[in-house]
Amino acid sequence: MKTILVVLDGLSNQVAQFAMGYLHAECAQGKGHYYSLTCELPSLSRPLYECILTGVPPVESGIIHNGVDRLSKERSVFHYVQEAGLKSAAAAYHWVSELYNRTPFVPARDRHTLAPELPIPYGHFYYDDGYPDSHLFEDAESLRLRYDPDFLLIHSMNIDDCGHKFGLSSTQYRNRARMADGYLSHWLPGWLAAGYQVIVTADHGMNDDHSHGGNLPEETQVPLFVFGRAFSRHADATPRQTELCGTVCELLEVAHDKPWCQALLAEPRG
Repeated sequence: MKTILVVLDGLSNQVAQFAMGYLHAECAQGKGHYYSLTCELPSLSRPLYECILTGVPPVESGIIHNGVDRLSKERSVFHYVQEAGLKSAAAAYHWVSELYNRTPFVPARDRHTLAPELPIPYGHFYYDDGYPDSHLFEDAESLRLRYDPDFLLIHSMNIDDCGHKFGLSSTQYRNRARMADGYLSHWLPGWLAAGYQVIVTADHGMNDDHSHGGNLPEETQVPLFVFGRAFSRHADATPRQTELCGTVCELLEVAHDKPWCQALLAEPRG
């Protein structure tokens, strides 16, 4: 089944519990389910992009801080999709391009990617943390409409950017989360009507020191919302961040060798 993975960078579960009114409303209507999970350590962005997309924790992948600017050595969702003859696309921060396509990121070459030979053949990649989430979701939708990808990654940065500027307990951070929820209210109904399975999560949270990277609950507890008929919506499922890659592969029905959360899915493959 075609799948969209939305990563809201820096969204702490502490705020997601009350700020994502639209997503919680869909769950209340039985169209999805809300879980929380604990991110891997260190609770930093590039290491956790790698973890989400490959199922490998940072201390094993070697992507242990944001300055590790090399291609991933692991097999990602994008690689499995490519090997299965399916298509991937991504509207995401440029570190995703550096992990799976080409490094270093060269904006004139890589910002708008159309390269069928690469693991992410279709992409809009940005490099400014303040790049508007409104534009990011429109970038993603343009990729979906133009290329009809089987797997689409949407990765927004504005929540994290506000957290670094103003901190976890700030009005600005909370309202930025609410804005992301509003953007999803515009796009998610159409995705679900078109038969997509949709996962909304975060890489890590945020603290009141305007940072993250450690093991405080506000840094490590992140939301996980799932929508679509492929999900079980079992309240007792306990998904792990390292299982997201394999779970996406199961949804896409592509061969993989990653751990996955069977309890999340309504009809897991044998």
